[in-house]
Amino acid sequence: MFVIEVRPGQEVVETLEHEVKKLGILHGAVVSLIGSVDECCISNMPAHDATEETLTDYSEPFELSGTGEIVDGKPHLHVVLGRQDDKALAGHLHWGRVRTWFVRAYVTALD
Repeated sequence: MFVIEVRPGQEVVETLEHEVKKLGILHGAVVSLIGSVDECCISNMPAHDATEETLTDYSEPFELSGTGEIVDGKPHLHVVLGRQDDKALAGHLHWGRVRTWFVRAYVTALD
């Protein structure tokens, strides 16, 4: 298992893609994600059509946990985002910027 750390000033998906490429991982499991982001974009499916997605950008700090997969070298991540007042959002993470803390991804190769 590999631990990939996303540091302040880095973007989560882009950093994971870069690091798994360096590690030679084409297919794998993101067993766990933990940390926080300060801005992000997640998507969910609208109730009327599961083949579509609705993307929403957020600019606020979130606690982050999640899992995912690496397919053909590309991360596919699903996350739960905790926000102020103990509320949570969930969805497919398109991007997330770390500014204050970190995100760590625990990745295992399936190749």
